[in-house]
Amino acid sequence: MKQSRKFQPFTYKDSNFKICCGDWAVVTGEIMRQRGLLESYIARHPEFKTSLVPLVLLDDAPPLAVQMAEAAVATGVGPLAAVAGGIAQAAALAGIASGDRDIVVDNGGDCFMKLDRPLTMGIHAGRNNPFNRLAFRILPEDTPLSICSSSSNMGHSKSFGKCDLATIVSKDATLADAAATLAANLVCTVDDLRPTAEKITKIPGVLGVLLVKDDKIALLGSLPEIVENRDPETSLKITRDINSNQP
Repeated sequence: MKQSRKFQPFTYKDSNFKICCGDWAVVTGEIMRQRGLLESYIARHPEFKTSLVPLVLLDDAPPLAVQMAEAAVATGVGPLAAVAGGIAQAAALAGIASGDRDIVVDNGGDCFMKLDRPLTMGIHAGRNNPFNRLAFRILPEDTPLSICSSSSNMGHSKSFGKCDLATIVSKDATLADAAATLAANLVCTVDDLRPTAEKITKIPGVLGVLLVKDDKIALLGSLPEIVENRDPETSLKITRDINSNQP
């Protein structure tokens, strides 16, 4: 019988991670390496950090910046909207390359995983939201997989909407992260839920969408099975943004 997963926290600069992996040094080392590459690139191309729309890269852009830029083009948002998911994916892929068969990297709610047994992942749409009792049941055969979330009310990222939770499922974490940002930007009222879900699922590479606004939810596309969250310690397991004042 396999032991239950053990997640360890890891903080680097302004990012909070929770990681389950076999080779801690490889995974955390890749986080720091990718962050360093991006910071060096941004020093030469400051607009990459501030742009709210896709932009043309310099010729020497590192691979992660290229992936982020491609996600920006696919969604119409700025490339930095894809950074958390991109770093989570890069770190997880480094672990997989080193032989890890069961790995989850959660970068402030943007996750990439490769599983050898099922995983239940809780949904968090803000304090006292009725949909917090739900969770995804993710099967090994559906991974590698990314599940990334954005919110207009939680975290420090810029949002132009009023969305409690926008969660995107994709094989590509940069795309999932950018698409979650776009979805959160578009939802201002409950009437925006369905049209936004339809718009996001039309983006090539997006598998499924979950959107929450107040007491309404929209589900569209191919999502993991949704089950009841029976974990009494869920609130203690949320990977909170360092710069957020959310409880």
